[in-house]
Amino acid sequence: MKKIILFSIALCTTFVIQAQSDKEKVTETIKKATIEGHIYFLADDLLKGRETGTPENKIAASYLANTLRRYGVQPNPKTGTYYQEVKLKESSPPSEVEIRINGKEINSYAILNAAVLNSSEDAVFLGYGLDDDYKGKSVQGKLVVVKAGSAETTDARSAFRLVSQKRALAKENGALGIMELLQAEDQMWGFIEHNFNAPKLAVATEDVEDETSDLAHLWLLDKEGVMHKSMEGKTTIPAQITMSEANEKAVNSQNVIGVVEGTDPKLKNEYIIYSAHYDHVGIGTPDETGDTIYNGARDNAIGTTTVLSMAENLAKYPTKRSALFILFTGEEKGLLGSQYYVENPVLPLHQMVYCFNSDNGGYNDTSLATIIGLPRTTAAQHIKDAAAAFGLKAIDDPAPEQGLFDRSDNVHFAAKGIPAPTFSLGFTAFNGDVTKYYHRPGDEADTLDYDYLHQFFQAYVLAGRNIANDPVTPTWTKGDKYEAAGKALYKK
Repeated sequence: MKKIILFSIALCTTFVIQAQSDKEKVTETIKKATIEGHIYFLADDLLKGRETGTPENKIAASYLANTLRRYGVQPNPKTGTYYQEVKLKESSPPSEVEIRINGKEINSYAILNAAVLNSSEDAVFLGYGLDDDYKGKSVQGKLVVVKAGSAETTDARSAFRLVSQKRALAKENGALGIMELLQAEDQMWGFIEHNFNAPKLAVATEDVEDETSDLAHLWLLDKEGVMHKSMEGKTTIPAQITMSEANEKAVNSQNVIGVVEGTDPKLKNEYIIYSAHYDHVGIGTPDETGDTIYNGARDNAIGTTTVLSMAENLAKYPTKRSALFILFTGEEKGLLGSQYYVENPVLPLHQMVYCFNSDNGGYNDTSLATIIGLPRTTAAQHIKDAAAAFGLKAIDDPAPEQGLFDRSDNVHFAAKGIPAPTFSLGFTAFNGDVTKYYHRPGDEADTLDYDYLHQFFQAYVLAGRNIANDPVTPTWTKGDKYEAAGKALYKK
C-alpha cells in the first residue's frame, strides 16, 4: 500500500509539472531577490569594474561558473569545466608622447594607433583628410593634420567609422602620421581617453598584417574647434611629435560556458545560444564625486543576470531545443570574447539556430523592452508575446544611427549566419537616462528599478522558452543582410 501511495504522489507531481504553463515555470524560477543578489555582486566596488584581464574579471568569471554549477547546468563539453580560455595580447601605450602644434603643447590626445615617430617638420593641413583633400598635395614623409569626421558629420562615433579609411589614405600618400582634431564633450572625451590611452587587447590568434600598423594616428581634443579654425586657409602647420614604441604581452581571460540538453529527440540537436558579456571598463576618469570605479550595473551586470536567469529556469525545466549559455569576456575591448568563440566553437555552429544576446546601456522607459534587430528574425512574435505576458511592450531599435546591432557580441554570430538579436532595457532614444549612466562611474546597483528588472528578466526567459519550444526553426527575415550567410551555414 505504501508503494502505491508513493507512486501516486510521484505521478500526481509529474502531472502538475507537465500541466504548468511556460509562464508559470518562469514565474516560479525568476525571483527579484535573486536578480538583486547577482547584480549587486557583479557591480560591487570590490570587482573594480571587471576589466578584461584583471584578477577582478576572473573573480566575476568564477562567480558565474559556480552559479551555473549550482543550478545544475552542464559544463563546457570540450573542457569539462565552465571555462573557455581566451588568449589575448595586450599592447601598452607608448611611455613617451610629446606633441606640439603652433608652438603649443598638446596634452589632451587619444592614441588610435601607436608607432615610433620623431618629427619636427611642419605638418600639412588637409581639411578632413579624405580623397579629394589629397589631390595636388605632397605629404610624403610628413605629418598630416585633419579635422575629424567629414563635412556631413563630425561626432565621435561617425569620426571613428572613418578612421581606417583616413589612415589608409595617409599611408597611401606616404605620410608619417595623422592627427585628427576632434570636437567632443567632456564626458565623451573622458570615455575616449580611457579606451584609447589604456592598454589595448586583441585576440592573440589574429594573424592579419595591418599595412598601416607603422603609421601613428591620434585624435587631439579641439574644444569648440579652436585649433582647426586657426588652420583654415593654411597649407603647413608648425608641428612636432615624439612617440616611443608600444609594448606587448600575453593576457589570458575566460568565456564562461554551460549547456542544458533539450528534451525532444530531434530538436535537442538544435541549440539556442543565450549570451551576454560580463566584463566592463574597469577604473577610469573620476566623475564629479571623485568616483573612479565604472561598476557596469546596466552594462552589463544586467545582461549577465539575464542569462543566469535563463540558466536557472532551463536547468529545472528544459525546453525541446538544447541551450548553450555563453558569458563573454572582452566585449568592451572590441567584442574579443565572442570573436574568439565563433572561431573556436565548442559545438558546431550549424547546430546553433538562434543567438539570444542581452546587452545594455541603460533605460528611460520602464514599459518597454527594446530588442535590437527585433523584426530581423522570424522569432519576433515570440518575443513580443513574452514581453506582453509580463506587462511590457517589445519594440525595435529606436536609435539606428548608433549602429547598436553591430556594436555587441551578437554581430559575430550574425556574420556567421546565426539569427542574433539583442534583448535590451527599454529606451526610446539613446540619450538622457541612457547616456547618464553609460560607461560612467554612477552605473551602480543601487540606482536600478528592480520591479522593472523583474518584469524584464521574466520576459527574456519566456521569450527564450517560446523560441526553444517552437517546432519551426527560427530564421533571418527574408532579405536581411545576413540571410545569405544563414543559408550557407545551414545549407538551405
